[in-house]
Amino acid sequence: KPENTNEVSKIMKYCNLKKIPITPCGARTGLSGGSLPVDSGIVLSMEKFNQIIEIDERNLQATVEPGVINQVFRDIVEEKGLFYPPDPASLNQSVIGGNVAECAGGPRAFKYGTTKRYVLGLEAVLVNGKIIRTGGKSVKNVVGYDLTSLLVGSEGTLAVVTEIILRLIPRPISRSTLHVGCQSIEQAIAAVDAIVVAGVIPAALELIDADCIEAMELHQGSQNLSGLGAALLIEVDGMPAAVREEADRVDQACKSIGLKVRTAKTTAERELLWDNRRNLSLALRARAPKKVNHDVVVPKGRIPQLFKEIQRLKTTYRLPIPSFGHVGDGNIHVNILLDPNNPLEVKRASDAEADLFQSVVALEGSITGEHGIGFSKSKFLALELSEHTIDTMRRLKRVFDPKGILNPGKIFPI
Repeated sequence: KPENTNEVSKIMKYCNLKKIPITPCGARTGLSGGSLPVDSGIVLSMEKFNQIIEIDERNLQATVEPGVINQVFRDIVEEKGLFYPPDPASLNQSVIGGNVAECAGGPRAFKYGTTKRYVLGLEAVLVNGKIIRTGGKSVKNVVGYDLTSLLVGSEGTLAVVTEIILRLIPRPISRSTLHVGCQSIEQAIAAVDAIVVAGVIPAALELIDADCIEAMELHQGSQNLSGLGAALLIEVDGMPAAVREEADRVDQACKSIGLKVRTAKTTAERELLWDNRRNLSLALRARAPKKVNHDVVVPKGRIPQLFKEIQRLKTTYRLPIPSFGHVGDGNIHVNILLDPNNPLEVKRASDAEADLFQSVVALEGSITGEHGIGFSKSKFLALELSEHTIDTMRRLKRVFDPKGILNPGKIFPI
């Protein structure tokens, strides 16, 4: 548990010399196993790197250590009238360093983009103990290769990040949260298309299927959802006049296809809607002994086809597969529920997982949009990437980590 960059440097240098595997970790909330050790060696916990070093209101920037909790950081900058948009569902537990390592997204990614859009620069320690700085506080910087973008999303396999410079934006003054009940997934997708055609890019545009709605009712006591085939949770934000205009456009777009929009009237009602959404994974976990959560993503226009494939998987493999997610950018969380003590269910779930990934790639999508490859998806890497692409990535890994000791067993099949 190092406390400063020099300590990280000494540990890395020693481990490299002795060829000791190092597995860096933060809050351990990742869903692809990226922070779990799969080899011998040491776990390098960055939990003591938990300081917000600077909030530069004039330049709309902040410098933080990787162990700062996302929600804590967001709350502090919002008190100053600023806004940090990336909001993974685990934002009250996950840390900024882990968000950077996985390039985390969340509901607001449709309008605001994922973590990589907000990382201006990094301090990082290489496996040989040398300390580098990438990017910086200048908004424009094209000096040399973009190592900042390379390290964001690299899942702790290339270097250990010890300091992060983040871009902030002004906090939206107003927001409106809306809920739309739909009879089917197809109707929900039609509503999404109508909203976009109406010229609205919501801050959040979430889709919840019928199985998820049932889980919410049973686990959280959610009301007024019975009998729905799907639901949309929509949020628009910005200046008050713009929010009113966009909320009205959403209402009119939904009315045009026969749907009624319910608007949260109070802060408490808005928070309840979001609490239900953010606790959805917990609600699903209560439905079965084991839940395998996949974060597949397809082009938005392919979402109806994706849900047809999910329905096929349910029938073929005889398993509950509730699904929800960020429909605005095509990122859907597909949850396979099973009993790990039932060998037949375990086999069917494994087959369904492989079938899902093949279907997603065939739909021009990706097997992971937020959670990363880690080790849980490494065996599926070749479904999406060519042999030459994987070889290029492996050679890049060897440049940073010649002995293969940094977060071994992650991304690439062992």
